Parts: sequence; structure tokens; C-alpha cells
Amino acid sequence: MAFVPVPGSEVFNSRILPLEEVIKGIPSSVKLHSVSEEEVQAVDPLTYEVVRHRMWAITDMMGEALKRMSGSLVVTECNDFDVAVTDEYGDVVQVGLFNTELVASIDLAVKWILKNRAENPGIEEGDMFLLNDPWVGGGLHQNDVALLAPIFHDGRLFAWTAAVAHQADLGGVSPGSWTPRAENVFWESLPTPPVKMVKDYQIQRDVEDVYLRRSRVPKIVALDLRAKMGANMVGLERIRALIDKYSPDTVKAVMKRQMDDAEHRLRERLRSMEDGTWHAVSYQEQSKQGDRGVHKIVLTMTKKDDHLTFDFTGTDPQSGMINCTYTGMYGGITAAMLPVLCGDMPWAAGGLVRCIDIVSEEGTLNNCTFPGGIGKGSVASAWATSNVVTECLSKMLDTHIDLSQRTQSVCCGTWDLCVMAGLDQREQPFATMITDSMGAGFGAGSDHDGVDTAGLLIIPMGKMPDVEMNEFVLPMLYLWRREETDSGGPGKFRGGVTASLCFISHDTPAPMAQVISGSGKAVPMNVGLAGGYPGNTQVDLTVRDANAKELFARGIIPGSLQEIEGRHELKSCEEESYLAPGEAHYMYWQSGGGYGDPLLRDPAAVRHDVEEFKVSLSAARGIYGVVLDEDSLEVDAAGTERIRDEIRDNRRQLSRQGGDGNGHHAH
Repeated sequence: MAFVPVPGSEVFNSRILPLEEVIKGIPSSVKLHSVSEEEVQAVDPLTYEVVRHRMWAITDMMGEALKRMSGSLVVTECNDFDVAVTDEYGDVVQVGLFNTELVASIDLAVKWILKNRAENPGIEEGDMFLLNDPWVGGGLHQNDVALLAPIFHDGRLFAWTAAVAHQADLGGVSPGSWTPRAENVFWESLPTPPVKMVKDYQIQRDVEDVYLRRSRVPKIVALDLRAKMGANMVGLERIRALIDKYSPDTVKAVMKRQMDDAEHRLRERLRSMEDGTWHAVSYQEQSKQGDRGVHKIVLTMTKKDDHLTFDFTGTDPQSGMINCTYTGMYGGITAAMLPVLCGDMPWAAGGLVRCIDIVSEEGTLNNCTFPGGIGKGSVASAWATSNVVTECLSKMLDTHIDLSQRTQSVCCGTWDLCVMAGLDQREQPFATMITDSMGAGFGAGSDHDGVDTAGLLIIPMGKMPDVEMNEFVLPMLYLWRREETDSGGPGKFRGGVTASLCFISHDTPAPMAQVISGSGKAVPMNVGLAGGYPGNTQVDLTVRDANAKELFARGIIPGSLQEIEGRHELKSCEEESYLAPGEAHYMYWQSGGGYGDPLLRDPAAVRHDVEEFKVSLSAARGIYGVVLDEDSLEVDAAGTERIRDEIRDNRRQLSRQGGDGNGHHAH
């Protein structure tokens, strides 16, 4: 279904605006604390480095405060949140190292508040604004709730702090607010543009009641609201301490210089590379329950001198619930740039984004117009945007003799989502994500294998939850969680292997509602580079009428799906389901892509992979062309040379016959 923008909704559409235009739109009632360019340049190097590192430490302390006050597993166990410090205009001075995608569009949200909230209800000391509107910014879908706090000094707006976290449930048709049946945003959680949740450092109970009323787990959401407020208070106190020690002008000058430094270093890096244009496509299957289509995001990235242009022309129209807004696309770009291109630079995103332009058609998968469905935007089209950006940036880096070591094949590709909701073992309502797929394989580089079950590229501080903690809090019992052989993308350098898990519904009196969501089941999203193969595809499977508890009674803990009797029900990419007491659910998420032709991999490295159960004997021979003795695992050098020659001959033959060299024929 095509969506026509709703008249009046354009007021909520954020874009990257030139600073001059932002300044013109700020009403005179808001007094800003600014410094001159001369003051920025006058800061001595030692003071600059000390204050800059204090800014980094402040975001770290804010993050720890949020974690310690939260009661949500996605925050406390997985670090699915982030924090940031911005200047008076909202330009990001320091990104927290948790889930960078969440705070990438904070600048857009702050600028929107300055334009639309400064006169009514006003921006004052002690205020904090809550929002979960992806058309405004500050998050990628409605479950990402931001709390933004202005910081004043001597009556002038000095800076902002931000705390964003994924909330377990904020309403909508389906538990967890992920709605595979969504036809538009009205099926999903209500997007809320910035509202003054905190006034004079006190939560406004009427506004909080409106916010919490939509949730199936209001106590957890209320606790997280206070955790974000606490994180912002930590940021406020520490920035004021910096001001008291170094003076407001010095601190502000360092903030501005951080962004200038980041911009300068990125431009210098870009100028060191040849100009060029690179292309990438990321496919998603199924935009909603029942859909059988494949939906593509297309990127043409051009590097000219010291500037990058990300052109998404050709991306498919918005569809179902997998869309993201412009802010999701913006966040997807930034989250990929930080680790791939800017890993050794200050993560002052307000300076880095000065080096880019974005070209995109409205009404597409990653520039969705209201009221299209965006409930899955964070791990669908925003994530797919990060994939194509990662691929294009790596292709560009791979052309430079010194920077090629920064090349990064796509990691994981998407999120394997499983939302569970029902009654826990204490017969209390719950709703949560199973977040173990944080432990995904990293993509390979031009001179190294990907790290096994390393995490996610866009969430530097992400982590897998503790099994015992999940079992303590949730009505579930793990049968296994382990790394999987042959999951990493084959290549001269192998993609990091990923993992699987299987659990049963345990100690709960009723069936649990379940939402399954995750692409990459037919078309892998974890592509390789330079001839490297993609990693595994994703699998979600439920075993109905499982006999796991019967096996327990006989002293057997099942270690494979083959050992669990019952009806195996393979899950599609997007669907709502249930899990009855004692039934088993299996998740196997994507890994990292490989780099380079697998036939170029050192046979000794393949042998080591087989010894470590990273690669099977059959894959060693069939994909890598390495012949190993089944007992000793010694490399048969002559046999390996013969098999590799046979594979190359087969490729040439297929190519002459119209195939692609990998066994696929043109029709």
C-alpha cells in the first residue's frame, strides 16, 4: 500500500539543517551560551585533552547510572541504550559507547525542540523532554524512548544531555509493540513528539500517566524513566563541575573544538583516498505477516575530495512494518561510520556529519512518510542501511594500501527478534525480548578473521544476557546456547561464527504470546567482501508438544533438535505465535561475512578451524578445498591442490555456461 503524507504531518519531519537556518529559527526568548572561533582556537592542548576525556568519562558515568537504576533486562543485561552530550544547538559532542544508533539523531530532536517548544511550553532550567517519535529523532522506532535535558549556566542554554533506551512494551496491537500485522503506524505504539515530562527537576505526574497508560508493563517503563532522569542528572552535575573548574567559556570551547577536530580528521582521511563511487544492496524478506516479497535498500556512495554522498535512490517503496524514517536512515549511516571509518577519531558526531550529504526519496523503506508502519524500523531498514553503508565504506577503504586493514565485512546483518509476553513464574505479567542474538559473529577484514560471537557493529558495548539471569527473571529454561559450526562466512579470512539457543517455556501456568521477527532466512544479509561468502541464514523454529521434560525425567538433557520429539514448526520472518508450557523454541541468528576467496585460505588455518569446531570436515573440503585426514586432521597437500584446481575449473565452466561461478545459472 502506498502512503500519501498526511497534511500537517510535515511539522514532525526532521532533516539535517545548516546551522545558520537553525539559529534563525530559535526564538529570542532562548538565550544561548556561545563562544567565538578565536576562543575555540585559544584553548591550550593540555586543557583540551583533559576536558575532552572528561566528556568521554561523563557519558560513561551516565551510562552506568542508567544501567544501575533500570529494571529492564534489555538495559541491565544487554546495554540496549545510549547516552550523549551535545552543545546548545544539539550537535553531538560525545556519543556514548553503548548502542550508538540510538543517539545518532539526537541532534535532529534537539533542533526540533528549539524550534517548536521554546515559546510554548518553553525551555527552562530543570526541564526534561520525553519523546519516542522517529519522525522527530532521538530513536529509530517507538520503543526507543529518549529523555533530553537542557543544561543552563547563568540563565543561558549551555548544552544538552540525552538518555535513550529500548522499552519492553509501549502498547500497540502486539506484545512488546512489535506488530507483524501492522498496516500503518496506528497499529503500533503511539509516537509521541517531545513533551515536557520533567519540570523543575520533578516528573509531571499527569504527563507520566499518559505515557505509562499505553504499556503492558508500566512499572518497568516507569522505572526506566527515572533511570534516564538519573543519567541526565549525573551528566548535569559533572558538566557543572567542569564549568566550575575550567570556566564555562573553556568548556564550551573544548566542546566546539571536539567537533572541529573530528571533522578535520575525517576530511583528512577522505582526502588521502582516491575519489570514486561504490554500490551496495541489502535485501529484506517479508515486510509484514503474510507478505512474500523481497524488499531492497540501494546505496550509491560517492567520495569526492573530503566529502561523502550517500544516495539511496532506487530503494523500494515503504511496506508493512519494516520501514524506518529519515532519522532511522541518518542513524544507520552514523552508526556504521563511527566504527568503520572513524574508530580512531573523537566520536563527536556533530563534526563528523558535516562531511556527508544524504540523497533519499520520501516514501521509501528508509525514508518512510507518515503514517507508514515503523515498529521494526530499528532492526529492519535502519539496520539494513547500516549494512549497505558498512559495505560501501569498506570497499572504499580496501582501495587504500594503509587503510585497507580497517575493511569490515558486514556483521550479523540483522537482529533475530523473539518477543515473549505472558505470566511469569510468580504469576506476574511480563513482556520482554530474548536478546541473546547480541552475541553474533563479526565480519572478516582484509587481514584477519572476524571475531566469533563478538557482538554487533553498531552496539560497541552490547552484550549477551546471562543465562541464569534470564531464567531467574523469565519463565524459561535453556536447553543450550552455543556457537555453531560452519556459521561464519567462508573466505580467505573467515567471518566470525555465530550461535544458537533452544529453550522451553517453564514454570508458567499459561501459554506465552510470541512475536517472531527477523529477515535473512532466504537471502543472507551478512554479505562477504572481495570474493568472500556470506555467513549463515537465520532460523527460528518451534517444537510443538515437545518431550523435553520427559527426557529430563530420564536424566537426558537434549543437545540437538533431532533429540526433541514433537512437531517442528519453521517460523517465517514476521509472525505472531505462542509458546505453550513445555514447548521448545530454537533461534539461530546470522554471523559475519567472509573476506576474499575461500580457496586462498591457508590450509593450516582451515585445519585449526576444524579442530576448534568452527568449520566442518565437509565444508573444509567442499568450500575451502582443503583435504584433511579424518583421524589425524593432517593436511593432504597434494589432495588439497587437486581439489582446489577442480573447484576453479568448475567455476570457469559454469561461467562459460552463463552461471555466476558459484553454481547459479542465469535464466
